[in-house]
Amino acid sequence: PKNGYREYEPMGPNDLQKKIWPPMQTRDGRPLRTGPGEMAGPEDTFIGYGRGWANVSNTPFREYKHFAHEGGIATPLIAHWPKGIGKKMRGKIDHQPGHLIDVMATCVEISGLQYPAKFGEYEIDPLEGVSLVPAFKGKDLERGDALYFEHHLNCAVRDGEWKLVRYGRTGRPATLQPWELYDLSKDRIESNNLAKEKPELAQALEKKWEAWAERAKVKPWPWTFDSD
Repeated sequence: PKNGYREYEPMGPNDLQKKIWPPMQTRDGRPLRTGPGEMAGPEDTFIGYGRGWANVSNTPFREYKHFAHEGGIATPLIAHWPKGIGKKMRGKIDHQPGHLIDVMATCVEISGLQYPAKFGEYEIDPLEGVSLVPAFKGKDLERGDALYFEHHLNCAVRDGEWKLVRYGRTGRPATLQPWELYDLSKDRIESNNLAKEKPELAQALEKKWEAWAERAKVKPWPWTFDSD
């Protein structure tokens, strides 16, 4: 290595990582390694375990990658941080739901820095996630809002144990299916749709999702529907 674990020149602030398969590098010049024999590195490195690029089952959850049902979004997080995870939480399972957006908020808290409002002359959208550090200490996450999802018109919002989800399909024309409502505390496999039994709750969650979609620039949709 040229500089410790760095084997490549650091990327510039405007450089893009165009490769999708190794050899790849991190922005600071470290090699990205992959394969069953790779083990965790020094404490300032990251190791991730992900499902393969395939439409594989996520039994017992419903659906799989691409969808917003549990089979498409429910993925475990394995955290290794000996100096930061309390002894009573080591080797334990915490069932509090998290989201990819929480990773940035967690890194900001751990680093002791403040999330910037601007990058150069450009304004930055505020953080959407919350820090996972309280969970590392056996405490509740300080989440004040629901969790939101959208991928190729597959949409969902989870607020506590209630989840509103629907199918979507891109194409010409694009289509959206009716919303489905589930109580995840009793029905994690999303088999008992309660949307007709609790229409007011479904409408309230839909309103939350719509507000988020506008705020997060998910909408306006880039696809055309029959009604357009």
